[in-house]
Amino acid sequence: MSSKKIDFLLPAEVAAGATSGILLGEFNNWDSNNGVALKKQKDGSLKASLSLQSGSYEYRYLLNDGRWVNDTQASNYTYISQFEIENCVIEVVAEEAPKAVAVAKEAPKAKAVKAKVAVVEVVAEAPKADDLTKIEGIGKKIAELIVAEGITTFEALSKTSVKTLQDILDKAGKRFNIHNPATWAKQAKLAAAGSWDKLQKLQDELIAGKAK
Repeated sequence: MSSKKIDFLLPAEVAAGATSGILLGEFNNWDSNNGVALKKQKDGSLKASLSLQSGSYEYRYLLNDGRWVNDTQASNYTYISQFEIENCVIEVVAEEAPKAVAVAKEAPKAKAVKAKVAVVEVVAEAPKADDLTKIEGIGKKIAELIVAEGITTFEALSKTSVKTLQDILDKAGKRFNIHNPATWAKQAKLAAAGSWDKLQKLQDELIAGKAK
């Protein structure tokens, strides 16, 4: 089963005075000896990356000042009544290559030709919705907001203005309007073209969709 690289980012305002920490979750059995190190970024945020197979994972951050904190950009949250806490939840979606469908169709019979001739007709499918969470800075919830506005593909996202995207975030409230969509169209253009290496190179230079 293929895996997907996931970037976990804890904003500077949440990290506060912490300078480091570890990412713990179901993917490492909540083992602090096997935690994924959080690296401090120039803007004070903390970031960690790891590859995960498709599925749902609970996780949290343990900071070097002793605090357990949650991801403000998590796909979802689940309440653990035993400890009276909430765990973050991330949904990792397996990547699927687009498929073209070819249908064989029999050509019309010609009066002077008795032989049957088969031709191949390529039937175009309606555009399928792309996984917009592949764009750095777009989580599952933000992707749902964008799709609800009829923007379902990388190509459509690449043609959407920053103002339109910001309006979508503003309309969703303060939990979402702190995000910066300035690079989303540029990333989507690379994704629509299938330029995954170039997209990865660009994303390595971003934090939550913004330039470092």
